[in-house]
Amino acid sequence: MVERARIFSGVKPTGHLTLGNYLGAMRRWVEEDQHRADALFCVVDLHALTVEHEPARVRRLTRQAATLLLAAGLDPARCTLFVQSQVDEHLRLSYLMECTASDGEMRRMIQYREKAAREQARGGSVRLSLLTYPALMAADVLAYGTHEVPVGEDQAQHLELTRDLAGRFNERYGATFVMPKVTHPAVAARVMDLQEPTSKMGKSHARTAGIVYLLDEPEVVRKKVMRAVTDTASEVVYERGERPGVANLLDVLAACTGGEPARLAEGYASYGALKRDVAEAVVELLRPARERHAELAADPRYVDGVLREGAERARALARPRVDAAYRAVGLLA
Repeated sequence: MVERARIFSGVKPTGHLTLGNYLGAMRRWVEEDQHRADALFCVVDLHALTVEHEPARVRRLTRQAATLLLAAGLDPARCTLFVQSQVDEHLRLSYLMECTASDGEMRRMIQYREKAAREQARGGSVRLSLLTYPALMAADVLAYGTHEVPVGEDQAQHLELTRDLAGRFNERYGATFVMPKVTHPAVAARVMDLQEPTSKMGKSHARTAGIVYLLDEPEVVRKKVMRAVTDTASEVVYERGERPGVANLLDVLAACTGGEPARLAEGYASYGALKRDVAEAVVELLRPARERHAELAADPRYVDGVLREGAERARALARPRVDAAYRAVGLLA
């Protein structure tokens, strides 16, 4: 009997989930990953503590993210959905990963360098956890014997570090961890900010006019799409390099309808018509998740139960490997 692949992926509760989160990852988790693999999906709330935050907001966004993942279609009977901080093995293994990594490796991480530079320019500093959080990310993955980690380009460097740490630990202390494979889906929608189409639609951005959130009301979605940046030319063509605003709208429409962006462009004589169709396609795409979220939010005990059972399942999967890692480095059982 062939062993099923094990997948781990997560979402950070640093902001409200967006259309970019849904089209770039969540839809694939729902439609493909939870059916083809032993899949674990985690709200990585500990990672939200690497920057200034409001405790109540982190709790609220953590619950909202978990509820939205269920509303989007994750099935607790098919996958494991849990909150990172409720499984102690993540932090236990994180320290061993810090002891395996070097200071230089951590400081070479692009996200740390960029954020640290911005803070230093303002006369401030960043938290130590921002430097060391790739060790926690490595622990998230390695604790479960993960085979595949589907990630975007912005996290590829961190996952390569995870592979380096796993290989180094195995070489020093004996075979303990599965070597995870970083996977980039063949077709993944990269949704850009509607007001800044050269920047990814991010849930933590301060400016929200170009970000479609999964819980936006239909009229709010329509308004944001209709105000999307295009360009001064009038012809609708798909040229991502030269006309990123129009290309972004066509990418979104293609992701919502299953079409091909360049072919879709041929059917439009004006930006107005394109924007109207994009707006309606997004509204209809998000409608089932919004309606299901309202039902789940009215039944918090169900969501609590799913997360409790998910944490128990995740803990049972992670503990034997983390215990083995502790023994391997010389700690008493």
